Amino acid sequence: MAHDARVAVAAVARSRDIAALGIDVEPAEILPPDLLDIVATPQERLRLGDDPCGGRLLFVAKEAVYKAVYPLDQTFLDHHDVHVSLADRKATVRNGRVVELRFCVSAHLLALAFISKAGPGER
Repeated sequence: MAHDARVAVAAVARSRDIAALGIDVEPAEILPPDLLDIVATPQERLRLGDDPCGGRLLFVAKEAVYKAVYPLDQTFLDHHDVHVSLADRKATVRNGRVVELRFCVSAHLLALAFISKAGPGER
């Protein structure tokens, strides 16, 4: 579950299919440059290009990843502990865990992070 002053969102999944789930939402606004330095790694900044909301989308993705992985790993993460590829819709956490991402972009930016449970022989 996530919310701001105008929007509340929630996500649910079947525990047989999904090991972890995280969601975050933010207004579709430009992330201030001083916060972008805190949120984005140098590689991520290069990939943002000239998208005015790219930094905020990166922030939302990393927050959703944190919400998904904390219950599994019980580890606090800094923004630079999570590397996000918006193009690949994946994030990699410093311990090697890979998290799938999905986005919705409108007046708000929404990111859903999840870790699928692998079936037999699918690891």
